[in-house]
Amino acid sequence: MSTDVEAALAAGYAFDGDALTFGAGMQGEEALPGAQIRVPLAMMNRHGLVAGATGTGKTKTLQVLAEQLSDAGVPVFISDIKGDISGLAAAAEPNDKLVGRANAIGFVEYAPKSFPVEFFTLDRDGKGVRLRASVSSFGPILLAKVLDLNETQQSVLALAFKYSDDKKLPLVNLADLRALLNHLNSDEGKAEMAEYGGVATATVGVIVRKIVELEQQEADAFFGSPEFEVSDFLRTADDGRGIVSILELADMQDRPALFSTFMMWLLASLYESLPEVGDVEKPKLVFFFDEAHLLFRDANKTFMQQIELVARLIRSKGVGVFFVTHAPTDVPAEVLGQLGNRVQHALRAFTPDDLETVRATADTFPTTDLYDVEEELTALGTGEALITALDPKGRPMPTARTMMRPPMSLMAQVEPAVFDAVVSASAIASIYATDTDPESAKELLAARMKQVEADAREPMEGVEDPESPDERRMRPTRAPERGVDWTDVAQEGARFVRSGTFNTILRSILGILGKRR
Repeated sequence: MSTDVEAALAAGYAFDGDALTFGAGMQGEEALPGAQIRVPLAMMNRHGLVAGATGTGKTKTLQVLAEQLSDAGVPVFISDIKGDISGLAAAAEPNDKLVGRANAIGFVEYAPKSFPVEFFTLDRDGKGVRLRASVSSFGPILLAKVLDLNETQQSVLALAFKYSDDKKLPLVNLADLRALLNHLNSDEGKAEMAEYGGVATATVGVIVRKIVELEQQEADAFFGSPEFEVSDFLRTADDGRGIVSILELADMQDRPALFSTFMMWLLASLYESLPEVGDVEKPKLVFFFDEAHLLFRDANKTFMQQIELVARLIRSKGVGVFFVTHAPTDVPAEVLGQLGNRVQHALRAFTPDDLETVRATADTFPTTDLYDVEEELTALGTGEALITALDPKGRPMPTARTMMRPPMSLMAQVEPAVFDAVVSASAIASIYATDTDPESAKELLAARMKQVEADAREPMEGVEDPESPDERRMRPTRAPERGVDWTDVAQEGARFVRSGTFNTILRSILGILGKRR
């Protein structure tokens, strides 16, 4: 029986060209080294899912894929929640278990080694390359997710961003956004916002309070200048291997909405900045989005639409995205349908809801006569997975129970000395190390208010009024009579007709009449 399964899987995963190897197929507890379960390198920009219960081997799967991508010259980005991925910077420590697994699956080239790594941080006091975004580029949709705003509050925030764009008021940090909102809540600001439909004072107050709460959590460190250039993710080492960019998030587990939304900003920035390349021999970048369920939690319709848009279109920019989470049901159907490469580690069925998740997960895999997929999902051991991937023509390959290959790098947190050495050797850390404060909305609005106050005082300075207050009150207010200069009236009328304002009004009137007809 094992021979039949081995032959079927070997035939199902037979193709030419560069590929990444997940491991060897399995029948029961037996590894089948003749059935190598692979995915074409060119298909790594078709997006994927790595799922499974805690402790089943998801992190090691990321490590194995990152190693092979780096060796193929493909840069990688990984968000590291637990700190385990940092081991990529050091070679594995061989033991009988690692060597035994490598031999069992036919991984004869197994040799411990380290990989080129760059560490990143969102924390002002963290070690590594600082990641920042300006508030303007972050945009109202993503910021509304971070601030947990409802739809009405989000619409007001969008109006504030529109006003800042129209008035050339750059929003660099949260202090700029607070200054802008407070200005829009002032008498002068309310008058200016009338053409935008106006804003409610109470709504603006709620948004400002939520920004203050965010600042108290020291989240202002994520917004500012200099803004990170996402092109710095697309680098290779001197030996041609792709650099693995690791964002350390171990200290941010209490702020999931913030770091998950920041990951979405990185993806959106990659989409906006990279040129169209279509189908390529290998991706320009592969982006692993760990704890992806946090991104979709409590997401409103507008935010979900943006996620779907980026996931659907970023493939044409040469970027592959792998969502890492517990189960496929954590990912909305519109996004899940775009994830052709699936690595599903074990699921545990302890409750009725768990059983329903197992059934739903089994339904997402191609039908197969080789396995009972629903049963296999709960029988998988640590370091084993059910896998289906896309062949070179984009078609799903057979579902295969797989014994995953062991990482060649360290399967643990790297030693502090190694971590510090990598940070010290960074070629880009110094570029983003120091906060800068360019002239932006806060300073420009303050200067404008000073000018308004100066203009209000100017006519009164140095002028003596001979009248007493009582005489001023008794002074006639009627304007002096004078004749009408019809020449001036005609000239002004002609100028108005020639102006763009007249054309705009005319088009508006005609448009309304057209709709009524």
